[in-house]
Amino acid sequence: MVSFDFSPDAEPPFAMPAAAGPRRITLLGATGSIGRSTLDLVGREPERFRIESMVAGRDLAGLVAAARSFRPARAVLADPSLHAALKDALAGTGIEAAAGPNAVLEAAAAPADLVVAAIVGAAGLGPTLAAVHAGLPIALATKECLVAAGRLFMAAAARHKARVLPLDSEHNAIFQGFEAGNAAAVERIVLTASGGPFRTATVAEMARATPEQALKHPNYAMGSRITIDSATLLNKGLEVIEAHHLFGIPGDRIDVLVHPQQLVHGMVAYGDGSLVAGLAAPDMRTPIAHCLNWPDRGRAPTRRLDLGEIGTLTFEKPDLVRFPALGLAYRALAAGGGASAVLNAADEVAVAAFLARRIGFLDIARLVEATLDRASAAGLFAEPADLDAVAMVDAQARRLADEILPHLAAKTG
Repeated sequence: MVSFDFSPDAEPPFAMPAAAGPRRITLLGATGSIGRSTLDLVGREPERFRIESMVAGRDLAGLVAAARSFRPARAVLADPSLHAALKDALAGTGIEAAAGPNAVLEAAAAPADLVVAAIVGAAGLGPTLAAVHAGLPIALATKECLVAAGRLFMAAAARHKARVLPLDSEHNAIFQGFEAGNAAAVERIVLTASGGPFRTATVAEMARATPEQALKHPNYAMGSRITIDSATLLNKGLEVIEAHHLFGIPGDRIDVLVHPQQLVHGMVAYGDGSLVAGLAAPDMRTPIAHCLNWPDRGRAPTRRLDLGEIGTLTFEKPDLVRFPALGLAYRALAAGGGASAVLNAADEVAVAAFLARRIGFLDIARLVEATLDRASAAGLFAEPADLDAVAMVDAQARRLADEILPHLAAKTG
């Protein structure tokens, strides 16, 4: 297990580089929710931050608007067919326009003071790893880096002396309460979950749930996949896997608590009985601001908590009978190797099928479980040796899920 010294005064190679002038930011996933929140913060303090490179997938209009506003050195789309359109749209701005997988990798590895890695899905693994290989500090929001390739990713970060800052609100809260010098005294860490839109629903009610109902997250406006994953609690399971790789804590010492107010984001329990909790309003700009400014503290225009006004915070243990996807994540983490990559790939297939109304809400976990079973029998749980092996496991898991899908769809129909 590779883990880092998370103390703010950590010695090189894990210290952040000193920047002369504004801190140069490379933004991977510029048009997504994390990207937009990052740009909101950067735009408020141009004397502190400058966007050096911005990367998006296929959102030409969104990238062009952001590039014209923030004037990065380069703007890149992953889709090579959009190169000419991007180049035309940025003509005369002095911004370098590029497109295609190689251009994305080049932008990710270009010199910067911090890379905000927020490309959604398996597509974010390659670019983020390219930034790691360049030894750049990473503010990590792309789950797949740790879920699909956690051991590889953290080993590469250590080898290339790339600082990894957890950007997800839960891991960022734990990061702030994790005393590196006292890491041996940590007994447990705790991730919190809102419980999603079906926290109090019965199994029968969830069996009838529509995509529209599942997409109504009680606290956050997020992308469709992560919102559905929050409804199944699979997202929290993915975060358990991430926490294992980030902090070097085994899965049986990582707990999940349902906390509907979503004001406590993570907790660290120490052997002396102390429980250090990270609280903030449910606004991703708080952990983003922490990463942008680290190891210093900055500001964010987020709601300040008035605990006297809030009055009550509640917690409950997750129900693994109603939400079996969380248990599947613990199973994949315990299996190790490629199991987590299989879990992630199967979930992507299942969520897409649910959103397309091919299967029911409860079928998401059923499809993931069936795929894990078949993948285990097929030997896909072996530890991937490199990124190509991870891609192979991902592709084979998707193929298995696609083979199982028609049988679930027929039952749902």
